[in-house]
Amino acid sequence: MSDKVFPSSKPTAMAAPPAANGGAPGGVNATTNGGTTKSHLYNPTSRPPYRPQPYHRRHRPRRNYCCCCCFWTILIILILALLVAIAGSVFYVLYRPHRPSFTLASLRIHRLNLTTTADSSSSHLSTLFNLTVSSKNPNSHLSFSYDPFVVSCLSGNSDVFIGNGTLPAFVSNSKNETTFKGVVVTTSSDLDAETVNSLRPDLKNKNGISLKVEMDTKVRVKMGGLRSKKVGIRVSCDGVKGAVPKGKSPSVANVAGAKCKVDLRIKIWRWTF
Repeated sequence: MSDKVFPSSKPTAMAAPPAANGGAPGGVNATTNGGTTKSHLYNPTSRPPYRPQPYHRRHRPRRNYCCCCCFWTILIILILALLVAIAGSVFYVLYRPHRPSFTLASLRIHRLNLTTTADSSSSHLSTLFNLTVSSKNPNSHLSFSYDPFVVSCLSGNSDVFIGNGTLPAFVSNSKNETTFKGVVVTTSSDLDAETVNSLRPDLKNKNGISLKVEMDTKVRVKMGGLRSKKVGIRVSCDGVKGAVPKGKSPSVANVAGAKCKVDLRIKIWRWTF
């Protein structure tokens, strides 16, 4: 019997195709000095080496900073305004402050003469008034400290200045009334033609001349140990009717319809409101 030859169970390695130009077989790089060979075939499961990227700091635009500043500024202003409003409300509920009141009790006209030269080149006004003024403080916890008053008398229709005087400084305590008698208001001045033309119809009015009294001063409010800064006020008394006196006896003006109001006078640079 003849012997049968069985092939080996290990498959024979396929010969690699020869490389071009006599090089090493394709797909395998032969290393010199007896080194091992490394395959450069593509491996889809392998990951590329991690290369850290340089960190670039991002700068916020300036517009964001401006918006943030505006937002916080407006918020702070609103909070301060709210706190001031709350404090003012509490102050009003506790003390209920009221403005001081003034009354023109009487006005006597001793002299009111307008003389004009024959050629009408100049006119002279001479006046003398006597006033009685009272001030009342209706508050229970506030007192008012007044500087000297500047008292002015004007014609009610044309606002022509016809006299001035003064009131002394005084302090009006809580629930107190102060009266000044014999306040002298006078003038002796030359008038221009335009002012004379405005004043003459008032003097010839049969119903009497309309007068207006204005008093300007500064006042400081005191409440316990607290004192405010001085603020300007103007007291205006309208509705006074007077007649030109005849002879040496003075004429008594009608002050029954006179009403006096108190207004704040705030001065900003050159303007007064």
